Amino acid sequence: MNREYIAIAAYMLVILALAKPLGAYVAGVYEGQTPFLERLLGPVERLFYRLCGIDPKREMGWKRYAVAVLLFNVAGFFLLYALERLQGRLPLNPQHFPSVPADLALNTAVSFMTNTNWQAYSGENTLSYLTQMAGLGVQNFVSAASGLAVMAALIRSLVRRESPTIGNFWADLWRGTLYILLPLSSILALALISQGVVQNFKPYVQAAWLDHSAATAAVPTQIIPMGPAASQIAIKQLGTNGGGFFGANSAYPFENPTPLSDFLEMLSILLLPAALCHAFGSMVKDTRQGWALLAAMTLLFLPLMILAVHSETAGNPALTRLGVSAAAGNMEGKEVRFGAADSALWAAATTATSNGSVNSSHDSFMPLGGLATLFLMQLGEVAYGGVGCGLYGLLMFVFVAVFVAGLMIGRTPEYLGKKIQIFEMQMATIVILVMPLIVLLSTAVAVVTAAGRAGAFNPGPHGFSEILYAFTSQGNNNGSAFGGINADTTFYNVLGSLCMLLGRFWMKIPVLAAAGSLARKKASPPSAGTLPTYTPLFVLLLVGVVVIVGALSFAPVLALGPIAEHVMASGSLVR
Repeated sequence: MNREYIAIAAYMLVILALAKPLGAYVAGVYEGQTPFLERLLGPVERLFYRLCGIDPKREMGWKRYAVAVLLFNVAGFFLLYALERLQGRLPLNPQHFPSVPADLALNTAVSFMTNTNWQAYSGENTLSYLTQMAGLGVQNFVSAASGLAVMAALIRSLVRRESPTIGNFWADLWRGTLYILLPLSSILALALISQGVVQNFKPYVQAAWLDHSAATAAVPTQIIPMGPAASQIAIKQLGTNGGGFFGANSAYPFENPTPLSDFLEMLSILLLPAALCHAFGSMVKDTRQGWALLAAMTLLFLPLMILAVHSETAGNPALTRLGVSAAAGNMEGKEVRFGAADSALWAAATTATSNGSVNSSHDSFMPLGGLATLFLMQLGEVAYGGVGCGLYGLLMFVFVAVFVAGLMIGRTPEYLGKKIQIFEMQMATIVILVMPLIVLLSTAVAVVTAAGRAGAFNPGPHGFSEILYAFTSQGNNNGSAFGGINADTTFYNVLGSLCMLLGRFWMKIPVLAAAGSLARKKASPPSAGTLPTYTPLFVLLLVGVVVIVGALSFAPVLALGPIAEHVMASGSLVR
């Protein structure tokens, strides 16, 4: 076995080993059982409720819960948009950056409010420290906490019996932020600072070129960006946000300087999504259910991750035909500090979740490596998915799987004692099919319009893949990009904003509607005909449903993009 695969196996084992203790802690947070942090953070929590006039014990029906979600996110959008538009007049702007243009500010505010963190700009050349911290940093916390809150509401609906309520959004939001995201990100930020990630408020540094021949009259010195990076990088990874403090993201030495920082950042991408599966099992009082969901996620993730790693470590056949050694793999667009295998593993992890951070250029991946990253998003980002949204997205697939199984055995489908009926199936169908509709329609519009085609920097199948990737990323609230597309245009900023909004809230609202319906139902006692939903057979059924839906939705466009490019690159097809 290659040492790259040994490292990957170790990475996955650490993720799975941490899932149980962290998942048990998350379950305790949403069940009001956090004794060892209650003494420290309890007063802060209660002060927040008093200042905001919130009664955390006053629960909400699903409609009121959904309105609270929408109002909170809309308020966050306007605050972030205002910060961007006014940053030229606000403090903590040592580089004196001007206001962000209206269309780019719109796209960025929507992006961070929806937990997408798509970036059509370079952070160190566009945003002030205040905008990065009070704008993007705050949204990194609360957009992730919003996803956790919806997840908690759905789990409660499966546990409760004939209940008109599903929880209190403000309490769920605040507890997720205060007890989960803030402590974890503080620990990770300190670890990253120890590795050399910058965390300061200094102006950018001017330094002499080490290679004097690089100096010109126009650029006599090099500019080294500074800033409060570590604090934002920690929450961007843990909250599956992904927006880079610097334009080069986690390929930049000040954002990801060492192999240890690289491992910690990559670990934090999958940590919470995996742990939430165990949290689910704990909250429904049947840990087997949580392990079944985690097994399904892992079975979906591993083959595509291995495909990406194998594709990148095998090298470029075009260079091999020229006699160039492929021993180092395909190193185009990759940091030599990390290599091909580590870069491919990061790419798989970031597209399997709604993280979107990168430590290499996905545009430079081999066609099958790019295919793996695309399809991981096109599965609906449920393996492992974003913080909160990955789990509730997979539960929508679970409803479909038990419905299919019920049809096969002639019984009304049930999940955890709740009957899955017409309304739940309608909501699950919306959640599952809206994303492909958003991605495919947006890609079609871009391909047939001059403004859309102008953004792609490459012709042929690769240019098509660049456009498809952009809208797949935004429609799934992922945020990563091939990097070979000019996204900072009015066309892509506006259409991309619409994709991100629909991709986020056309999932959340149906999920909450399904939660409201399930909470009102009685429990059906298990019988001899009840389908066990924790067995290997059900896990395989669930994986099959996810793959079939993804393949039926996206196989044709993948054939036009990365598959066609792979055939051409292998020499089997003449251009």
